Amino acid sequence: MEFRHLGRSGLLVSEIAYGNWITHGSQVEEEAAAACVRAALDCGITTFDTADVYAGTRAEEVLGRALKGERREGLEIFTKVFWRTGPGRNDSGLSRKHILESIDGSLRRLGTDYVDLYQAHRYDHHTPLDETMEAFADVVRQGKAHYIGVSEWTAEQIRAAAPLARELRIRLVSNQPQYSMLWRVIEAEVVPASRELGLGQIVWSPLAQGVLTGKYRAGEQPPAGSRATDEKSGAGFIARWLEDDVLNAVARLRPLAEEAGLTTAQLAVAWVLQNPNVSAAIIGASRPEQVRDNVKASGVRLDDGLLKAIDEIVEPVVTRDPSLTSSPAERP
Repeated sequence: MEFRHLGRSGLLVSEIAYGNWITHGSQVEEEAAAACVRAALDCGITTFDTADVYAGTRAEEVLGRALKGERREGLEIFTKVFWRTGPGRNDSGLSRKHILESIDGSLRRLGTDYVDLYQAHRYDHHTPLDETMEAFADVVRQGKAHYIGVSEWTAEQIRAAAPLARELRIRLVSNQPQYSMLWRVIEAEVVPASRELGLGQIVWSPLAQGVLTGKYRAGEQPPAGSRATDEKSGAGFIARWLEDDVLNAVARLRPLAEEAGLTTAQLAVAWVLQNPNVSAAIIGASRPEQVRDNVKASGVRLDDGLLKAIDEIVEPVVTRDPSLTSSPAERP
């Protein structure tokens, strides 16, 4: 496993991180989730990402139990706040009330005194940005988080937050966007702004919800037990990638991957790690062997010829529109 600095900070993270968005607490049983976390640890992953909203707060609990007994100083644990976690009027968003109450709930569920990174899961259009940043600063000063990050914020929103963080003397170090060979909406605006301001990307869905593994084929039903067949947890997110033109393009990546000595999934994870503004790529898993397969992308260097060949194949199906980075107009 190789390690990278998280943005322009001194914090080192494993360049492949383990995330439990859809899986833990919903898609897989706790025993299987713990086995995946153990596989991640055995493979050298030290960075673990979750959020209070995942599986209705259960994902944090499962991750906390799976990491129990590990040396806390040897881990980087990330979580997030924004989405609704209770029935009350203030149980969502980025108000001071919700942030200060949510960090305590996350720490309790995770079984830790602090998180290494506390992230705004979306931008809150109904809370003044200075209120949000002041609350995050208090979280840091109370020792409950070491660093602050955001997720799916636009370049304009990042540019507005960065000077506030500097004034408050806290470290805004990261953005967590969706990013893959197929979804490149951050490249035009978010990445340049982040690079300028010292933020690194912690990217989610580098496999495009599993489509870039190559297991879905044009004209065929999705494999039984795959995310595309799970109406509860995954089918809605993956549907946009199951068009024949996308699946045919992905199938054409397989010979390139084999020539490079990689699986299609490893090629996809390695591809996002070629972007120097990416600090880590988040992988998820329902089985330990998926973790062991994906971590082999760490340290892989793709030459210019291979990168060009990939672009030629996927360009017709790539999504690039920067306006697709967005947060809810109404508080959830």
